[in-house]
Amino acid sequence: MKPWLMLLLLTLGAPAAHAAGTSTWEMNNYRDFVQGRFDGVSLDRDGRLRLAPRLDTLFSSDQPVIWSLAQGADGTLYAGTGHRGRLFRIDPSGRSTLLWTADQPEIFAVALDPKGTLYAATSPNGKVYRIQEGKAAEVFAPKATYIWSLVFAPDGTMFVGAGDQGTVFRVDASGKGEVFYQTGQSHVVSMALDQKGRLLAGTEPNGILYRIEAPGRAVVLYDAGLPEIRAIKVAADGVVYAAAQGGAGMRRALSPAPGYTATPGASPLPPTTASVTVTEEAAQGGIDLKPKADAAKPAAVPAPQVTAQLAPLSEFPGVERSALYRISPDNTVETLWSSKEENIYDLLQFGGQIIFSTDALGRIYRLAPDGKVTLLAQTNEGEATRLLQGRAGVLAATGDLGKIFVMGDAPGTAGSFESPVHDAGSVARWGRLSWLAESCSGCRLVLRTRSGNSLRPDATWSEWSAPLAESSGSPVASPNARYIQWRAEFSGSAGATPVLDSTTLAYLPQNTPPAVRNISVTTQLGAAAAKPLATQSVSSSYSITVTDTVDSGPPTSAGTPTQAATRGGVRQLVIAWQAEDPDNDRLSFKLQFRGEGEREWKLLKSSIGENSYTVDGDVLADGKYFFKVTASDLPSNPASSAREAELVSPPVLVDNTPPLVTPGAIRRSGGKVEIDFDAADAASMLRRAEYSIDAGPWTPAEAADGILDSLSEHLVVRLEDVTPGEHLVVIRVFDSAENAGLAKVVLR
Repeated sequence: MKPWLMLLLLTLGAPAAHAAGTSTWEMNNYRDFVQGRFDGVSLDRDGRLRLAPRLDTLFSSDQPVIWSLAQGADGTLYAGTGHRGRLFRIDPSGRSTLLWTADQPEIFAVALDPKGTLYAATSPNGKVYRIQEGKAAEVFAPKATYIWSLVFAPDGTMFVGAGDQGTVFRVDASGKGEVFYQTGQSHVVSMALDQKGRLLAGTEPNGILYRIEAPGRAVVLYDAGLPEIRAIKVAADGVVYAAAQGGAGMRRALSPAPGYTATPGASPLPPTTASVTVTEEAAQGGIDLKPKADAAKPAAVPAPQVTAQLAPLSEFPGVERSALYRISPDNTVETLWSSKEENIYDLLQFGGQIIFSTDALGRIYRLAPDGKVTLLAQTNEGEATRLLQGRAGVLAATGDLGKIFVMGDAPGTAGSFESPVHDAGSVARWGRLSWLAESCSGCRLVLRTRSGNSLRPDATWSEWSAPLAESSGSPVASPNARYIQWRAEFSGSAGATPVLDSTTLAYLPQNTPPAVRNISVTTQLGAAAAKPLATQSVSSSYSITVTDTVDSGPPTSAGTPTQAATRGGVRQLVIAWQAEDPDNDRLSFKLQFRGEGEREWKLLKSSIGENSYTVDGDVLADGKYFFKVTASDLPSNPASSAREAELVSPPVLVDNTPPLVTPGAIRRSGGKVEIDFDAADAASMLRRAEYSIDAGPWTPAEAADGILDSLSEHLVVRLEDVTPGEHLVVIRVFDSAENAGLAKVVLR
C-alpha cells in the first residue's frame, strides 16, 4: 500500500478528537536521507537506500589520522600518519609493520619513485627522507616549514610542494634541489603531472590551480573561489579533476599533536609578496610560521612577481564549503558537485566514474558519468583523507582513528540506516509507521523506533523497539516523547539487496497552549482614528451653526432662539490584544474587566473571533480598571484537550469628566492684570494649563506652586500691557486623560 494512501486511511479512521492535530513525518528523497547515519548502506540520487558495497577494515593504526598513502607495484601500502610521525608498511593481506618513526609529528606526503623506492616528507621543519630497509636518509631539506605533497616524474625528478611560502621545489636524483616555482600563495597542498608532463599545483589560501610549464613560468588553470585545492587527478583523456574545500583540511593539519613542541630546525624561506596566515592552534603548538629575514636562499630560478590577496581560513554557515571541478583540455570548467555541509578531501578517477571522500563521518561518494551522485559508504570516522585504487577495491584512509578501509564491488550482506532525529515540537503520541520498499528473494528489511526528550539520543532514550512487521502501517510502541528516530536493518543474499524508498510516521503532538502577548487600550471619538488612552484628548468638541439669512417666522415669534452646542462624537474604548498559538490553532477570546478595589471579574464579551473589542466609554465610570483577555484553542481542538491562556492588562485610567475650573479674584495695576483660577479633577492629576486672550493663540499658564502635579491646583494668569476696552480671557486645564476643563473671564 502506498504511504499516502495508508496515511489517508489512518486519518479517516482515527478518532474525531485527534483528527485536527495529527501530523506526519515523511522521508522520501535524497536530501531527507543524507542527514542520517549509514552503516553498510548506500544512498542513490533518487533517494533509495540499499546495501552498500562491502566495506572492511584492512588496517587500524594507533594514530589519530593517516595523512598519506602510496602503493607499490606488488600491492604493498605505505601510510604516513599524524600526530606521532609514524610510517607503516601494510601488505595486501593487511599485515602491518611500523617501518619508521620520524622526529617530526606529521608525515603529510609519501611517494614511490619510478624504481619503487619509498620517500616520506615530514613537517614542521619540513624534510624529505629516502626509506630503505627500514632506515631513513635525509635527501632534501628545503628550509620550509611544511611539505604537503611529493610527485615523481618518469625520469626520477622529484617535485616537492611546500609551505608556508607556497613554493614548488625540483630535486634531481642526486638530491640537489632548486626553486621550480613560487606561487605567491602560502601552501602548495596538492600536485599531479598531466599527460604532457607539466606539473599541476593546487594552493591555499586562495584555492588557485597552477599549471607550471617551465621553471618560473606558470599559468592559472583555475581559480576556485574556495580556500584550498585539496586534490588533483588527471584522466587518460587529459581531463583534470580538482577538489576544492573551505580550509578544514588545512586547519586539521595545522592542529598540533597534544603536548608536542616543534624542535628547532631550518628556517623557512625569506618572505615573498604573499603574507602568511597563522592559526591560533599553530601558534599555541610552537610551530614557527614567521619567515626569517637572514635565511639563506637555495639556488633559484627568478620567480615571477605575484601578489596574493590571502583569504582567511574560515567557513560560514550556508556558504559553499567544497566543490569538485572538471577542467577540460580546452580549459573550460564544470562544477560536478558542491556542498554547504561537507568538505571534500580526496578523489579517484577510473572507468568513467569519480570516487571522492569527505569529512562527513568519512563518507565515500560515486559520481557517475550522467552526473548522478551516490553515497556509496560511510566509514563513520571523522574524515576519509585519502583514496587509492587497490587490488581488492577502493582503499580509503581515515582520520580521528587512522584506519584503512577496503571497499569492494559487491554489496555486503547486512547493514543499517539510522534516520535523523525528528522533533515533534512537543511531547507526542506516536501513531503508525509505514514504508515503501522493494524486497528480494532471501532479503529482509525491518524497521525499529526509539524515542526520548533530549535532542541527541542518549541513555535517557528508550531502547530500540521490537521489529515493525507491517510496511502498510505498524503501530509505534516507543513511549510518548518529543523526539523520535527510526532505524532500518537490511539483510541481503547472493548479491541481492532490499531497497527502501520512503517512510511515513503519523503522530499527535501534545496540544500546546496559546499565548496572549500584550493588551492595549485606546480611545476614539466615533469613527475617528484611535490614540493611546494616556494621550487622547477627550474634551467635547462643540460647534455652533449660524446662517446669513433671516427666517421669516410668524409675527408673534418670541425672538431668535439660542443654538444648542452638540458633541462631535461618542467616546469609545478600543481594547486590542496580540495572541498566538504554537500549533497554529484557530483561537477564540473572552474579555473581562474589573475596577480597582473590586474582587470579581465582569464579562464584557465571550467567543470573540477578532483581536479587539470596542465599547462605549460611558459605560465605565471614572477610575482605574483592569482588563483580562482569555485565549482558547477550542475552535481547533476537542473540549477535552483544548488549552487556554490569559493575560491581565496594567491598570487603565478611565476619566470621562474634565476638570472643573473656577475663576477667582482679578487684580489690576496699570496695564498689568492678574487673574486667579482654581482647577480640580476628581479622577486624575492635572497635567497642563494654558490661556487665550480674545481667541488668540494659547499661552502656557503657571501653577501658583510652580508645578501641576495634583488633583487640584491654584493658577495665576499674568497679563502685561492690557489695552483699554473689553477683553475675553479663556483658560483651559487638562487632566491626565487629556480631558479639558474651561472657564472664561471678561475684562472691561
